[in-house]
Amino acid sequence: MAAGDLGPDLPPGLYAGEAGRFALNVTRADTTLAPARWPARIAVEGLERPAERPLAGLLLALALALMAIDALASLAVGGRLRARAALLLMALVLPPVPGAQAQEPPMDPQAEAFAQAATGSVVLGYILSGDAQVDEVARQGLEGLGRALWQRTSVEPAAPMEVDPETDELSFFPLLYWPITGTTPIPSEAAYDRLNAYLRGGGMIVFDTRDAGIAGLGAATPEGRRLQAIARPLDVPPLSPVPEDHVLTRTFYLLQDFPGRHQGRDVWVEAAPEEEPTPGMPFRNLNDNVTPVVIGGNDWAAAWAMNPVGMPLYPVGRGMAGERQREMAYRFGVNLVMHVLTGNYKSDQVHVPALLERLGQ
Repeated sequence: MAAGDLGPDLPPGLYAGEAGRFALNVTRADTTLAPARWPARIAVEGLERPAERPLAGLLLALALALMAIDALASLAVGGRLRARAALLLMALVLPPVPGAQAQEPPMDPQAEAFAQAATGSVVLGYILSGDAQVDEVARQGLEGLGRALWQRTSVEPAAPMEVDPETDELSFFPLLYWPITGTTPIPSEAAYDRLNAYLRGGGMIVFDTRDAGIAGLGAATPEGRRLQAIARPLDVPPLSPVPEDHVLTRTFYLLQDFPGRHQGRDVWVEAAPEEEPTPGMPFRNLNDNVTPVVIGGNDWAAAWAMNPVGMPLYPVGRGMAGERQREMAYRFGVNLVMHVLTGNYKSDQVHVPALLERLGQ
């Protein structure tokens, strides 16, 4: 160790010379460490720092208030200020009353997982029929239809989900496929409340009796009789066979028939009201002009069903005619989904010529 007294001429550090390298340390073996004693005039500060004051909420409230004032001033200058508008803007600006928000009970973990899975993307649902084999065909069919939507449209649905109207929330699903068997359980009163709220809220239920539609809406088959029993408490509007100018015939593809595994022609939708005979507008002014129910017996899910590599799972017709029928079934499925997602978009196209003529004037 280097020798000598520390000072300006000999600071601590490493020294190297011909004899080797030496370390000159600040402390030695006999050095005693003691707390530093600063003079009273020296302010000693630690590592503490003042607490931060978040201003994001205050600045956001100020920005909203300025926007409201600007909107009120614009309305006043234009002479369009109304008491209701002022009250509405004031309600948006005023801070909430402390404690006024109700404390909602925590969501059931299973229900929360169901909601997250159903709302992460567009998800098609199928209502359980009570027959495990029929339900599996419905799942495979909606998976195949989802694959067709991925390949042909901008809709990219996630994997389909099974839905139990007794316990599950239905509003997450734009379309529900409901295969009907002769023993499909009749929903409870609570389930009917969910189903009717779903229909009134713009959802669509596709009822499929899978009996080739030989009974239409009659009760000649066990499936037809069960469908009548299930549909009786539902808030279903008057129905009629799909007219030639129906939106379903041109939502995405131009169609004249709606086959599935079976070729039955009769598919029932909401009937056109007598007071609205306008071509291309065959719905009530409700649910964004989406028919709430589609009823048929063509076994669409079996025609849509694919295996994981995209090969059909169930035969449809014979030879090229059968493949053409399967293709038309896919097109009908694509039209169904696009119809329920776009609402009255295609119906409104009948007004385009009049709008263009008015713009030209």
